[in-house]
Amino acid sequence: MRTATVLARFGYTRPQLAPLTVAASAGSLIASHVCDGVFWIVSRYFGISVADTPRTRTVLSLTGFGLATALMAFVWTSANADTTGYTTKVGVMTGMDRRRFLGAAGTAGLGTVLTAPAAFAAPRAAETTGGGATAFLGSYSTWGSPPGQGLQVAARSRAALDVVSTVAGVPDASFLAFSRDRRRMYVTNELVPDGTVTAVDVCDPRRPRVLGTRSTRGAGPTHLSVHPGGRHLLTANYTDGTVVVHPILRDGTLGESTDLVQHTGDEREPHAHQVLTDPTGRWVLAVDLGADSVYVYHLDRRAGTLAPHRQVRLPSGAGPRHLAFHPGGRFAYILGELRPEITIAAWNPGSGELTLGEPVPTVDDDAQQPQYPAEIAVSGDGRFVYASNRGEDTIATFAAGRTGDALQRIGNVSTGGVWPRHFTLDPSQRWIYVANQRSGTVTWLPRDPHTGLPGSVAGSVSVPSAAIVTFA
Repeated sequence: MRTATVLARFGYTRPQLAPLTVAASAGSLIASHVCDGVFWIVSRYFGISVADTPRTRTVLSLTGFGLATALMAFVWTSANADTTGYTTKVGVMTGMDRRRFLGAAGTAGLGTVLTAPAAFAAPRAAETTGGGATAFLGSYSTWGSPPGQGLQVAARSRAALDVVSTVAGVPDASFLAFSRDRRRMYVTNELVPDGTVTAVDVCDPRRPRVLGTRSTRGAGPTHLSVHPGGRHLLTANYTDGTVVVHPILRDGTLGESTDLVQHTGDEREPHAHQVLTDPTGRWVLAVDLGADSVYVYHLDRRAGTLAPHRQVRLPSGAGPRHLAFHPGGRFAYILGELRPEITIAAWNPGSGELTLGEPVPTVDDDAQQPQYPAEIAVSGDGRFVYASNRGEDTIATFAAGRTGDALQRIGNVSTGGVWPRHFTLDPSQRWIYVANQRSGTVTWLPRDPHTGLPGSVAGSVSVPSAAIVTFA
């Protein structure tokens, strides 16, 4: 039922609806900004991540909408009220008192929310079924037993994945990253000695289209990320320990590289394994396994160049592989590959300073050795941290506490495969998908959002030499 129809039943004429419609529309707009403001404030100042779910957004929207509509109604009637009573001077409002106007404004607001075109209904359905109808699977295609297909597309039905197509011309697709609008995807082609990155149009996720490929000016690129400004792609070359910058052009294609920085190792050869931006977008961090270091850079957005800011050295032999930030932006979790542990580090976004804390093991003391952790991720609400262990082939779960300044391991669960190189939480945060490289499978495990613990493997799909799984 339309808002106008509802109001007409209360005896309001069409001309009288104009100010109510204005109030309702403005209320909806303000409500949306209230949601975004709440999400930002609690994350920035309280270190708490509010899950941006349909349910949360609905509650905040209704609250903000009600306050905004009531305020606008009050301002409207106050500005147009007689000095002798509540009847307005404006012709279209003759005979409508302030109380009646406020009641109508509330009705208009409720009608606007209820008749919005599936604004909340569609996300709630996605929340129930798990969300993420399309997944991208990367694998090694030039080696492996057997080799994989490079980049593939999988359709999702409930939790199960079904490989539906292969994207030609994207070899050794070992890592994927999206533009901010998720209309473009960038892929590392982990080739040696001539590594490349490929830009892919994913406006239609089921029909990806290759836009072009650029050299990384190094060997074995293993990780890449898009700078929040949207104009630069950052890539880590593992084999020779370098980080390269490419400009992202207006059409999503990549320009020629604008910078290349070289790491150095004190005891071993450098091996840059990850490059990403901190939550503020001000700093670029590169994790180097060979140099036992995290490098902090400042990106000149005009020139596309990286200026060294500081080098944070971990204990010799730690072999840091990846790091992940807590949603509050004040702590980072550095995953070691050569030692099965996570180092908690305090992050100062103002000074770009990373202060190392104590490491927390990812396996039991009596676990078989060696172990080679591979991937780390933080739940959207910031309450849990996950790490994959190659060796015992598990996902370790950690409780992160209220602010994220401490980790307590609460369980390890089998991935149902061998050598879990990568994993991801699906958009609903209710499933964990794992790329098991040596068993050539992608498996999925249910996740309890309250306890944070994954359950037993619920299914798998064959992906030879699997390297990564992520959702469109």
